[in-house]
Amino acid sequence: MSNIIRWEPVREMMTLREAMDRLFDDAFTRPLSLNNGNWSIPAVDMYQTDNEVVIKAALPGIKADEVQINVTGEILTLKGETKHEEEKTEKAYHLREQRWGAFERSIVLPTEVVADKAKADFENGVLTITLPKAEEVKPKSISIKTK
Repeated sequence: MSNIIRWEPVREMMTLREAMDRLFDDAFTRPLSLNNGNWSIPAVDMYQTDNEVVIKAALPGIKADEVQINVTGEILTLKGETKHEEEKTEKAYHLREQRWGAFERSIVLPTEVVADKAKADFENGVLTITLPKAEEVKPKSISIKTK
């Protein structure tokens, strides 16, 4: 014996709409990749603890003095540029994927931070930015008194 399933056209239309949204998202969003030999955007990880927000950006082959970090309100911006090495005519490249050119990445911070007390460390091509949270947004514990 077979079961009869009620046809609901609205449910199927929502599935079609979701498929179209996914199609347009995939087609028109820019991936994290090279764009005409230039940087698109550096890959970034961001997490927060009770006291700070930490951002780690992968910048291989970049020197610390080639990166500029700005915090304006709730937006952190990384900017920089690497110079393209001179072309040598005696070389015939078979593959060329080295990154060069300008890059910029703006990130919305998840909470208020104290930009004046920020720390930035650069080690092995990874830039780590530590931003202390503002006192107003830090979690506070309330002690309970018993009678």
